[in-house]
Amino acid sequence: MLGQHDSHVRAIEQALGVRIGAGGNSLKVTGGPEEQALAGKLLSELYELLRRGYPLYPSDIEYAIRMLRSDRNVDLKDVFLDTVYVSAHKHVIAPKSVAQKRYVDAIRRFDVVFGIGPAGTGKTYLAMAMALAALMKNQVTRMVLCRPAVEAGEKLGFLPGDLAEKVNPYLRPLYDALHDMVDFDRARRMIERGTIEVAPLAFMRGRTLNDSFIILDEAQNTTTEQMKMFLTRLGYNSKAVITGDITQIDLPSGKLSGLKGARTVLANAPGIAFVYFTEADVVRHRLVQAIIAAYQAAEEGGFPHDSGPNGPGQGPAA
Repeated sequence: MLGQHDSHVRAIEQALGVRIGAGGNSLKVTGGPEEQALAGKLLSELYELLRRGYPLYPSDIEYAIRMLRSDRNVDLKDVFLDTVYVSAHKHVIAPKSVAQKRYVDAIRRFDVVFGIGPAGTGKTYLAMAMALAALMKNQVTRMVLCRPAVEAGEKLGFLPGDLAEKVNPYLRPLYDALHDMVDFDRARRMIERGTIEVAPLAFMRGRTLNDSFIILDEAQNTTTEQMKMFLTRLGYNSKAVITGDITQIDLPSGKLSGLKGARTVLANAPGIAFVYFTEADVVRHRLVQAIIAAYQAAEEGGFPHDSGPNGPGQGPAA
């Protein structure tokens, strides 16, 4: 409960501005009435998670504080105990925010789900965990992961090798996430048998995917035509999850993002769900949340002009 060397308690004290004293088998919280009440609810909910066998990690404390700050009525058990998948390394994959919980529930209920939001919010990772869980339960017979092969703001020139070797760098993030959940040898065997397929979006044209769980990653870099092509691949007993960040579009100037278009065209289509994430749902390094918020504020106010060798404010060069 207290964390290694009381690290959990220190994190709560620092975040909420309270003091927590441990005596015997009880904790005493002192501070302002509002902060005291929030800390008390947080500690009670964390204790209940531990009582139910959930292993608390330092990052979970941060996510729990974030959730309860935004909504005091959140039940942490509903979020953290919703096990999506247990990885090969015995790591339990579960939602870490209210939006992630909504996303997981939407994937269970709907056959087509769009997850839209900034990097690091778990959109692709959770979708892959859900796909693997469905595969292991024999709910589908294959898992298809695809991405558009678009360069991220830089020209790579002609890549060496055959076609597979040329597109592999674009698909590397999907392999990385897959190997985080399934041990390397097992993942290789599943790919060789075709149970798991990782392919660029262009390879989807002309196919019909039955009994499949299909994930389209980096969907902001699809064109409208590509998005329509992908969505019409869906066959019987199949699910599709489309993820992307509309603030990081790498398409040539003048090309409309298929993700932006789908958001408008399919907004009221039955059987399709849209789940939106914000920087509050980031589950990477804590600085990623601050970086996203800073860039968002800069984009809304207009990027400041460079005013010197180190830019605005003449801060020290790193």
